[in-house]
Amino acid sequence: MGSTDRVLRRSADAIEHISGICFKTGPPRRIGAELEWTTHRAGEPSAYLRPADLAAALGEHAPATLGNSAPVPLPAGGAVTLEPGGQVEISSAPADSLAALHTAITTDHAVLAGLLARSGIVLGDHGIDPERRPRRILDTPRYAAMHRAFDEAGRTMMGSTAGLQVCFDAGEPGSVAARWHLLHEAGPALLALFATSRRHAGRDTGWASARMAAWFGIDQRRTAPVPATGDPAGDWARYAVEAPLLCVRTDDTWDAPPGTTLADWIETGAVPGRTGRPPTLDDLDYHLGTLFPPVRPRGYLEVRYLDAQPGDEWIAPAAVLTALLAADPVTDRARELAAPAAGRWQAAARHGLADPDVHRSAADLADLACRNLDRTGLAAPVRDLVAGIVSRRLGQDLHQRERIRGGIR
Repeated sequence: MGSTDRVLRRSADAIEHISGICFKTGPPRRIGAELEWTTHRAGEPSAYLRPADLAAALGEHAPATLGNSAPVPLPAGGAVTLEPGGQVEISSAPADSLAALHTAITTDHAVLAGLLARSGIVLGDHGIDPERRPRRILDTPRYAAMHRAFDEAGRTMMGSTAGLQVCFDAGEPGSVAARWHLLHEAGPALLALFATSRRHAGRDTGWASARMAAWFGIDQRRTAPVPATGDPAGDWARYAVEAPLLCVRTDDTWDAPPGTTLADWIETGAVPGRTGRPPTLDDLDYHLGTLFPPVRPRGYLEVRYLDAQPGDEWIAPAAVLTALLAADPVTDRARELAAPAAGRWQAAARHGLADPDVHRSAADLADLACRNLDRTGLAAPVRDLVAGIVSRRLGQDLHQRERIRGGIR
């Protein structure tokens, strides 16, 4: 029996396993990113695409979900995947520096955009589809089970949203907790600073980040921030075991009984109406991939709260995060500056930088990051680009803040 076939008999065993794998410690060197984009017919952005349109455009780079049995990575190593509503994603190979990651993604982004353009398809610039209502175009057992399990918010998340994920090494044992906590504490401010998803399906949603509004509308047992104590690994392990099953892999439909948690499956040895067998480590690992908190540990730290950025502007939030994590003293100072907005996820997503506490933290964190951009290894022209994007974001929202001042509290 392989290690992934090991049967779980006690929730305590699952917690021990998760705690042991969620943070791989060591010198923090590597960085990666996943960039998602909505896809649109050029000149007709409200038209829906078909899977065949994307398969033809992507050719040898099309993912397995489009019927390609041997997907070829993009030239700089990025893998192309597809989300349920036709959103295209580049998952980068891990890079040894932000500069190397920037070069690789710039290369792969240009190739991807070129492939799509030849078929009359363009990449969106926002964290949610500004033109169309959600429509699932991919039919896999997982996506079908998710679609049936979710209500409108979940289906919007599946079919309309596009995010930017940035991934960092967990760091040395003595620094993991501070890095983990900073990414949470700075989350509301950075979510607001880089929000790009106010309009959805042709209307103003009233949210600075309608993408995050969709995530907030899903069962919070799988999407809320992981509770913070002095034991990040244990916090994540308990969160995971107590979270409901999203799907159960069987020979027919993958639907999970509503409300059934991983702990329920472990302790009873069966999923009512679905499977009479106990879960294995492979089932546990699959379950972890169905949990979507704003920061998720996967051995490394995966930041999930950023909206997709227009064009090449993804480098700005990636550089800000990298600078804030570049040295322990900077991280400690960043935690102090993040404190006024820490935990203000809903306010940040709804009001953006118009929320005074969120704005103050965002401006202070942006200033600290920009003063430490030299720690990122980016070339001077790219550092200037990042600083310009950050300054513009703060300036744009200052006008909005003046317009709705006093309407928040």
